[in-house]
Amino acid sequence: MVKSALWVALLLSALAGCSRSNVESQEAVKRGVVRDISKNVNIDAMDVNVVSVVFRDKEADAVVSFAPKGGSASQGMTMSYTLARQGDDWHIVKRAQADVQRHAGQSAAPQLDPQQLPPGHPK
Repeated sequence: MVKSALWVALLLSALAGCSRSNVESQEAVKRGVVRDISKNVNIDAMDVNVVSVVFRDKEADAVVSFAPKGGSASQGMTMSYTLARQGDDWHIVKRAQADVQRHAGQSAAPQLDPQQLPPGHPK
């Protein structure tokens, strides 16, 4: 009986570890960014890719590239986001203010007026 309880406990802790690693992935972060951005932007018209992500417990810093669907990377931009984990989902909590850059090695783009961002976009 004690051995059975021990095996069940080990199995549950192994499954919990697997669940966490699925949440701490670029794909999980991408789902969160797409979900949050698509509330106010036509995300179907864009190619969205997570360039990099750093996980810190229940927070993550992600660099995400956006380009017109079927367009080249040079037509897009890169944004940095801080996300918070809520359960098994990631949600955008803020966007880096001075991190709007164009692809293809161009210098930083001009500062965007918050009124130029799509309505509801995290500032």
